[in-house]
Amino acid sequence: MRGIRLFRTVQVKLIIIYVLLILIAMQLIGVYFISTMKTSLAASFTNNLNEQTNMLTVLVEQTLGSAEREQNEVPDEQLGDDLSSLLSSLFNFSQADIQILDASGRVLATSNAQQSYVGRKNTTLAVSRALQGIRENEQDIVDEDNVRKKVIARPAFDNGKVVGAVYIVASMKELFETVNRINRIFMSGMLIALGLTGILGILLAHTITNPIKGLTRQAVAVAEGRFDHKVPVYGDDEIGQLSHAFNNMTGRLQEALSANEEEKEKLASILANMSDGVVAADENNRVILMNRRAKEMLEVKEGTGTPLSELIGISDEKVTELQMGVEHSTVIRKELEGDEDEWLLRITCTPISRRDKTMAGTIAVLQDVTEQEKMERSRREFVANVSHELRTPLTTIKSYIEALDDGALEDRELAGRFVGVIRGESERMIRLVTDLLHLSRLDSNQAPLRRKAVHVRELLEEVSDRFSFQMRQKSIGSSVLIENGIENIWIDRDQIDQVLDNLMSNAIKYTMDGGHIEIAARKPDAGSISISVKDNGIGIPSKDLARIFERFYRVDKARSRNAGGTGLGLSIAREIIKAHGGTVELESEWNEGTTVTFTLPTLHEGSQGS
Repeated sequence: MRGIRLFRTVQVKLIIIYVLLILIAMQLIGVYFISTMKTSLAASFTNNLNEQTNMLTVLVEQTLGSAEREQNEVPDEQLGDDLSSLLSSLFNFSQADIQILDASGRVLATSNAQQSYVGRKNTTLAVSRALQGIRENEQDIVDEDNVRKKVIARPAFDNGKVVGAVYIVASMKELFETVNRINRIFMSGMLIALGLTGILGILLAHTITNPIKGLTRQAVAVAEGRFDHKVPVYGDDEIGQLSHAFNNMTGRLQEALSANEEEKEKLASILANMSDGVVAADENNRVILMNRRAKEMLEVKEGTGTPLSELIGISDEKVTELQMGVEHSTVIRKELEGDEDEWLLRITCTPISRRDKTMAGTIAVLQDVTEQEKMERSRREFVANVSHELRTPLTTIKSYIEALDDGALEDRELAGRFVGVIRGESERMIRLVTDLLHLSRLDSNQAPLRRKAVHVRELLEEVSDRFSFQMRQKSIGSSVLIENGIENIWIDRDQIDQVLDNLMSNAIKYTMDGGHIEIAARKPDAGSISISVKDNGIGIPSKDLARIFERFYRVDKARSRNAGGTGLGLSIAREIIKAHGGTVELESEWNEGTTVTFTLPTLHEGSQGS
């Protein structure tokens, strides 16, 4: 496997390509060169042999022609000797057999190696064709020793008559040995060239593959998230330009990933800290993401993979309607255990679209609108209460004015009583409007605190003195208790007087004759002072305790209204205490009494008000 992987590397491929290119080129050149050289040598050998044959044929024609003209006066032995002398003196063919034949095909003379053939007839096809007067008689043969030979038979004419023939068989062994030597030399040169090419290929491939390896290593490092290294640039060639471009790409990719991670962290932080719940679902409406607030709202630990409709508790048809925009949002209600109130959740679904306009998923935004609904309900109740509180005295005033207009004005005693009622209702409306304006200023922080050092004992004793006449009328006893160590407190005297007046007024109002009211100041810790007003009156039912500080809320509505209250006193008291940075608490039991305690921080001169 390692060897197979090695052959897949670029370096080995480049070396193989170089070697194959050189090998193919050398093979083509070798085939062409050797083939051409072989053809040239063979042609040169054949031409040389033909020239020698033609020359010998001319001499044979002269010798045999003159012998025939002398009418055979020359003996055959002498003629053979003359021709043999001619062959030995003028024609010395190495590795060639030469025969001179007469017109009948009988061998008259031959080369030294063929003396035994003298006097015999040569019956070969080439000789037969030559004796028939055919000049072109050439052929290549391979003998029993596997030696290639050239055969030429050429007729000898005298006055147009065939008087004999020349028959030559020349060995081509030296020619082919020369070709083979050249072929071996060429193969050796080719092998040397291939070796040098392989070495140069390794060096050249190394110069190409080294930068590529560097690019590969850097690409792996970038894939693993390491951007601190750069690819070395070795030149301005294509690989150098690629390395430079890769470094630029790495830098830009690092910047893009950093920006993406930053945006991702911002998005994750936003999702995690949103007051609204966010649920993301895929195209199959299965949850893929939930933020922490959504898990808290839906009371689940992990909702990934759950169908969206099952998670938020609505039907699939309703989810589809929200996705398609048939309804903008829907509200689901859930009863809370051990409480009369209910929990309200508004769900808004927005589809996520791909570029091809198909839906890729859904984003569901969950909003807890319980407090919003409570505030809306309180606003409606507030408007209704204000309308009711104003309508009652206005109706009374209108009724008495109409009675005066109808003749009651003539009766001075009756008219005076009606005017007194009208005056009382007008003062009641003025108190109501004044309280509303005071609450409005407190809500909008338009009632700045004018703090100053106030002696606590003096503050509480003055409150008791202001209400002493009313308490004597109902035979209500009172006491002021100051814990040791309490002296001054840094407060707005007028506003705290208003709080204490309201608490004392309520305590006197709801305490039976002969009861008792206690005003006390204590120090629960080093940084605060608690002031309480305690009575043993009728108390407040437990069902009303949670709403006692709401605006216009009355435990006994008819009795409170007849007593002249506006239903805003405790609300104003709570807002004043909050403005001082304190808290107020109320404890009560039906027919046992009520204790209202407010705690203020012990600030010093120079401290800023809330």
